[in-house]
Amino acid sequence: MQIKILGPLSAEVDGTSIVPTAGKPRQILSLMALYPGRVMPVPTLMEELWDTALPASALTTLQTYILQLRRKLGTAMGPGAPAGVRDVLATRHGGYLLQIAEDCVDVYRYEKLAREGQAAFATGDNEVAAARFRSALDLWSGAPLVDVKAGPVLDIEVRRLRESRLVTVERRIDADLRLGRHAELIAELTDLTVRHPHHEGLHSQSMLALYRSGRQASALAAYRRLQRALVEELGVEPSPQLQRMHQAMLAVDPQLDVLAGPRNGSTFDLFAA
Repeated sequence: MQIKILGPLSAEVDGTSIVPTAGKPRQILSLMALYPGRVMPVPTLMEELWDTALPASALTTLQTYILQLRRKLGTAMGPGAPAGVRDVLATRHGGYLLQIAEDCVDVYRYEKLAREGQAAFATGDNEVAAARFRSALDLWSGAPLVDVKAGPVLDIEVRRLRESRLVTVERRIDADLRLGRHAELIAELTDLTVRHPHHEGLHSQSMLALYRSGRQASALAAYRRLQRALVEELGVEPSPQLQRMHQAMLAVDPQLDVLAGPRNGSTFDLFAA
């Protein structure tokens, strides 16, 4: 079985889709796929499906949805499958279990590659770090579970994955900056700073990429746009480290020309106190 969460929901057994068309069974499959090999408690599934507005028939209805998933699974597995349907989507005390390996789910492959990238980044192996981060991000095909109407439990998972992806993008850019790929990053960072107008880490990267590409005026203009957005929309000034980076650019500080920052630090931390 192969399950994709990082984009539209996809789940296949030997090339045959087992994704149901109905919304609530899709929620169940998505949530259980995020915790492969672990029991998903019935109360958690019910919370995902109905939040606090549980119908009187909640337990019976949940069992019906599980049966529908098992039927889809059984059709895909065929009569000669080595493991029975109830061995793969198993009933356990207090809940249900999707008995598959973690690497059958793209989320776990993504997180493994991201961890490997972070480990390489922390030791200064920027080529490996950038490659691992890029491989991790290549597993994404859109917003996580973009075609699943998430309840309260899945919504937390989706938010977590979105934040994780943004952190991985930021770290990959840090590695690329260390490798001197400044000009190549400008277009991407322009898009990212528009999408995340208050994200100081991305703005610091954009400023540095512009500055090191010989575009000091554009780097200073990027700071002014961020400052204006923070003051007008949130009532705060940029952080002290970003202000120090801005002052360093005004002073043409030679420290800004060093290709590699602190061995295990981010671009945003270059001017940390």
